[in-house]
Amino acid sequence: MIVQIVQGIEGAKQAKGVTVIIDVFRAFSLEVFLTNQNAEKILPVSSLEAAYELKKEHPEYVYIGERNGIPLSGFDYGNSPSQVEGIDFSGKTIVHTTSAGTQGIISAEKAEEILTGSLLNAKAIASYIQKKNPEYVTLVAMGLGLAGNGEPTEEDTLCAEYIQSLLEKNPIELRSRIEDLKNTSGKKFFDPQQSTSFPTKDFFMCTQVDIFNFVLKVEKENNLFVSKKVD
Repeated sequence: MIVQIVQGIEGAKQAKGVTVIIDVFRAFSLEVFLTNQNAEKILPVSSLEAAYELKKEHPEYVYIGERNGIPLSGFDYGNSPSQVEGIDFSGKTIVHTTSAGTQGIISAEKAEEILTGSLLNAKAIASYIQKKNPEYVTLVAMGLGLAGNGEPTEEDTLCAEYIQSLLEKNPIELRSRIEDLKNTSGKKFFDPQQSTSFPTKDFFMCTQVDIFNFVLKVEKENNLFVSKKVD
C-alpha cells in the first residue's frame, strides 16, 4: 500500500486510489456530527449556483454552508458544528457547500473511491482502508481551499499525518500538536471579533480524536454527490 499526502484542490485533482478528502475545520467534522444526529442524506455541493438551484427545487432540504467562513445568505446554518449541536436531523436531506472540503470532493475526479476525513473518525477511516488494502491511498489535506489559494493548514496536515501513521503502524503524538493549533490555524476560534462565524466551541468539537467509529463514503447519485455512513 502506497500512502501519499497532498495539499489542497490541486492535490485533490491528482489524487488516485482510495482518496480521503480532509477538512477538520470544519466541513467534514460537521458532516460526521450531522450523520451522528441522524441526517438521512448529505449532498456535498461545490458551487453556490448549484446550491441555490437546489434550494429552489427542494425548499424542504436543510441548507448548510459558508464562503470564507461566513454563513451563506438564505441558508439554514453556517458551517458550524456547535450551531447544529443537539438537533435531530432524522429524515432530513442536507445540502452542504464550503470553501474547502466540498471543493475537494468535486475535484477528485481520478479517485477510485472517496472518503471524507476528520480527526473525529480518523481511526475508523484507517481501519476501513486497511480492510480494503488498496494499492494507492491519497490523503488530501484541503487547507484553505478557495479562501486561500490552496494554502495548507496545520489541522488538515496533522489529520493526514495521523491517518498515515495508523496505516503505516507508526504512531505519532497528537495532543500537543492539537494544543498548538490554538496559536496557528485555529486562532480564529479564539478571536472575539470572529466569534459569529467561528465559535470557540467549534474548535473543541472538531479536535476530538476518534470518538466515532464510522466513515463517510462519497458516491454519485443522479448527478449529485452523496455522503453516506459506512460502519
